Amino acid sequence: MKHISVAGGGFAGVEAAWAAAERGCMVTLYEMRPVRKTPVHTTADLAELVCSNSFKSNLLTNASGVLKEEMRRLGSLILPIAARCSVPAGEALAVDREQFAKEVTHAVEQHPRIRLERTELTDIPSDRPLIIATGPLTSDALAEKLAELTGEEALSFYDAVAPVVTLESLNMNRIFRASRRGRGGGQPEAAEESAAGCAGVPVENADYLNCPFEKEEYLAFHAALCEAELAPLHEFEVEQAEKTRFFEMCVPIEELAGRGPRTLAFGPMKPVGLTDPHTGRRPWAVVQLRQENRAGTLWGLVGFQTRLKWGEQKRILRMIPGLENADIVRYGVMHRNTYVNSPRLLDLCCQMRRVPGIYLAGQITGVEGYLESAAVGLAAGIHAARQAWGLPAMPLPAETVLGSLCRYLVESDPAHFAPMNSNWAVVPELEGTPVRDKRERGRLKGERALAALAGYLDVTAAEART
Repeated sequence: MKHISVAGGGFAGVEAAWAAAERGCMVTLYEMRPVRKTPVHTTADLAELVCSNSFKSNLLTNASGVLKEEMRRLGSLILPIAARCSVPAGEALAVDREQFAKEVTHAVEQHPRIRLERTELTDIPSDRPLIIATGPLTSDALAEKLAELTGEEALSFYDAVAPVVTLESLNMNRIFRASRRGRGGGQPEAAEESAAGCAGVPVENADYLNCPFEKEEYLAFHAALCEAELAPLHEFEVEQAEKTRFFEMCVPIEELAGRGPRTLAFGPMKPVGLTDPHTGRRPWAVVQLRQENRAGTLWGLVGFQTRLKWGEQKRILRMIPGLENADIVRYGVMHRNTYVNSPRLLDLCCQMRRVPGIYLAGQITGVEGYLESAAVGLAAGIHAARQAWGLPAMPLPAETVLGSLCRYLVESDPAHFAPMNSNWAVVPELEGTPVRDKRERGRLKGERALAALAGYLDVTAAEART
């Protein structure tokens, strides 16, 4: 009997273990709770929800809805349980968190091919295939071993990321494309990093998008930042923030604003070396956007890491010229979140390129959200089981939401890699005439995704028969 080990009993870990077990492998699932507690979990149940109880939209015009359907067709553990434990939430799927975690735990404990080991791992197990899905609260001991395995520079202990918006939602009548002092691809070192991290992308396509401010617009924006509400940090996150170099290099934009009315204009919003072609002069201040993915559909706000509440972010970011109707697909966050630089480490099957047989899954790979963590865990379990049975690697189709998330993890610029959730902007665009209606475009992308997945499942079913 083929054997697989899984470290971590969160959303990614239970999906990985279930997927491998359902494909005929014996699985040992390691979970440190209750032997070793975390600062936020309150029970010993697997897949315990500590934040929102929502798994987002069920609509098949929405990337989250299609991702859930893909997971169901791939044999997800959590989604049938979530349906049984659901609570009213409109078009979204939300659950009774206590009932949900108990049912997940019971299902795992009763599976004949899963053995649950309640113990803290202080080293990387020697078993192969091995799936590491220990999540954002990886224990210090295991995180240290993971850092040795991946290289210190490839592991982040604090998540300080800026918001990301979609290109199609930007008002290009206000925005202009340029690099400071006319240097293509941004600063020379930025161009080199982009070219190295995104092979095949022309350097000229790495230029920044610039949102120019008049003086009055800037002063209003600055005042709004100074008055905005912040999202609180947990006590353990404050301690982590104080001792991590990564956090010290990423001062929140609202904290910079509080240091004086011109701090931003002389810092991340400095307009030096830029001329607005609409006015022929240098702006009072500027927000720069940097390309986040190969397709150029996602753009991140440079230097805009923030602790603002999400509602405040939406309100204030839309004060930026050109972002009046911005579709924010990732909000800025600053919190404890152990994750690796996946573009440097992983292949499309979630396997470490330099350490064959070790797979990473869940938030530790750089996806954001319970649903996405579970989805990548499911993918890792499928790929590890294929390896255990001697089958060739078979990445999920790029047209699927899950396949696109895996590609985001691998194909992003490693110099600027940050966590991402499911959204249509990471999925390849439709061929042919552009579809203007957002909902219709989502519907067509969803149909294409499920058709591609059907082809994938046909191949795996044929393999199983032989």
